[in-house]
Amino acid sequence: MSKRKENNFEDSLNRLQEISDTFENGEIGLEESIKLYEEGINLAKTCYAALKDAELKVTDLKKQLEDNLKQ
Repeated sequence: MSKRKENNFEDSLNRLQEISDTFENGEIGLEESIKLYEEGINLAKTCYAALKDAELKVTDLKKQLEDNLKQ
């Protein structure tokens, strides 16, 4: 994963934590809750995509290693 994607993942994850903490405090109105929920969904999508990319990379590297060991 590139440094930019890693930072984007870390930033998104941190922001998700902030949103979660805000919901746990329970001191926000309905409109703000909806805005934060929507932001959270978009951040979760970003994190999922980054994790999926990382999984594919690890799978590819593992296959390359296995192929090299067979030689």
